[in-house]
Amino acid sequence: MSIKQVFKRTGGWLYLNTSLGRGPLRGAGVILMLHRVLTNDRAAELPHRNELCVGPEAFEHLLIWLQRYFECVPLMSLLLADPESVPNRPRVALTFDDGWRDNAVNAFPLLRQYQVPASIFLSTDFIGSRQHFWWESIGETLWGSHGQVARHSLIEHLQHAGKPLPVMLDDLDVERRSLSLLHYLQSLKTLEPQVLSDLTQACPPGSQPQALNWSQVRMLEDSGLIRFGPHGASHAILTGLDDQRLHEELTRSRTALENGCAQPLPVYCYPNGDNDERVRQFVAAHGYAFGLGTETGLYRHDGDPLNLPRFGVSQRNAQHPELLAWRIRRGTHP
Repeated sequence: MSIKQVFKRTGGWLYLNTSLGRGPLRGAGVILMLHRVLTNDRAAELPHRNELCVGPEAFEHLLIWLQRYFECVPLMSLLLADPESVPNRPRVALTFDDGWRDNAVNAFPLLRQYQVPASIFLSTDFIGSRQHFWWESIGETLWGSHGQVARHSLIEHLQHAGKPLPVMLDDLDVERRSLSLLHYLQSLKTLEPQVLSDLTQACPPGSQPQALNWSQVRMLEDSGLIRFGPHGASHAILTGLDDQRLHEELTRSRTALENGCAQPLPVYCYPNGDNDERVRQFVAAHGYAFGLGTETGLYRHDGDPLNLPRFGVSQRNAQHPELLAWRIRRGTHP
């Protein structure tokens, strides 16, 4: 581990273990953002998976750490708490984006074991369908998870789309190749949604659906630990939609949740975190009191409720929560 990482971990530990460090957290809330919990930790450690994925051991380690230093509460309890009431410990709420199947298979058993509540935000077109998230399908196909024939076929499609692969994606060093894939996938975000959809269709379907189905959603909701909200319908970036398509996207996701859940959250989670004044006005007009972004910071009841900050959880900072504490510390200082 680098000297920089050791410094951050030490600073994070001091932040939560001294009265001077804990002071800025008084009366504040922390909202954490996760996506996936994989079946093993080694798979989650590769750079192209690290930011969106955690392994089960790292996730369990994170839950134990959170219960030691925070009061783990449902998202709505955090958002609606009396700002004049200062708890003995800072509050934290867990959120998951997209609605991955592994939220039920891998994350929920640990959430239930430690009785930690969470909110899952669904991209509703994917729920109960065989539609695939482009990042996962393209990334894993290029990584070779579905074999070399599928990989070379996708490479040809990407070349036709004007996105040839960099040489580093054939590097023999696993870490460098994974990091190169991460950067390459990030570059694909500039492609039109239809192009990304076509590229995703060119990938193997896989043996299991990537997303939850509605039976799993109802099972999780019935547990009393999990609640659900919208994360778009198609996962389209809302700021790139015209008014009509934005209205349709918001309406479709809301209708799906009202039909599939007993008590959907009055919170909209923006795909990719992207929002602007126009999007926030539309979200409010569709009946949502709160919106979740991806900017970092503490929740203090005094910011824009339609652009709430969150701290991202990765495999790295789940394994070493002092790094997450360091990020939270940075978030207390504008």
